Parts: sequence; structure tokens; C-alpha cells
Amino acid sequence: MIILSKLADYGVIVATHLASFPERQTTAGAIAAETRLPRATVAKLLKALAHAGLLTATRGPSGGYRLARSAKAISVAEVVAAIDGDIGLTQCSVHVAECSRTTYCPTRPHWAAINRAVGEALAAVSLDAMVTPSAFARGMPALSTSPEPDEPRFSA
Repeated sequence: MIILSKLADYGVIVATHLASFPERQTTAGAIAAETRLPRATVAKLLKALAHAGLLTATRGPSGGYRLARSAKAISVAEVVAAIDGDIGLTQCSVHVAECSRTTYCPTRPHWAAINRAVGEALAAVSLDAMVTPSAFARGMPALSTSPEPDEPRFSA
């Protein structure tokens, strides 16, 4: 099972929420209330997303956060990377030096290719697409429920 960290998941929720209101500058408290996420968590996420250049932050009584670029120009991969760092499905694919089996592991090269594919898939989804998920889903290939051996799992 592929699982993003809870913080990365929440980061996508926060970024998507901001993408829903592109003209609005919003405070951490308002985002927390509107997304029903803990305020401290939202504040931590906003700081990380701003540090990554995905959000702009304005201090002061009329301050708040907004996307630094258009929602079409920010991918889910960028949000996940801002929170979790490198995207990897296995520890060895992210932390090569920590694996004692690197020299003889037959699966390592395959994990690198799989990680690239997952990263590319996340990079292909913009925050704008996350705001309108039905439009995004219409562009996805249909999944076959019972693929035949040696046949692709996706149908056109």
C-alpha cells in the first residue's frame, strides 16, 4: 500500500483549500476552521509550504497566506515534497546509503523506476485539478477490475 504521511495529506488539503479561493488571503485560524484541521498543524504546514515557495505570507493584522503561483502551476508532487521531502516507496530508494543490500539487491533498480512513475503521476496533478476532482477523474483511464495475465491493467 502506498501511503503519504498524514502531514503530506493534510498539506494537500490545505493547499487545495487555498486553491479554491485564489483571490483571498487567509489566516491559519480561518484555514483550520474551514478544513477542520488542528490550528497548530495548519500553522506548521503553512510555514513549510511558504518556505518551499508555494505560498506567500503577509504579516500583520490584514495578513495571511495565498498561493504563490496559479493553482494550475502547482502540482501535488510539489506540495508532498514540501512536507515529506523526496518521494519514495521504499526506504532504500530514498536513503541509499542506509541499505546494506544495495550492491546485490535485484529489486532496487525497479523501485527507482516505480518511484519515478509515482512522482510523475503526482506531478501531473495540479491543485486546480484537485479543486475540481470530477473534471480530473474524467481524464483518467478506466481501471480494469480483472486483468488477464500479460495484459495491461489500464484500458483506454
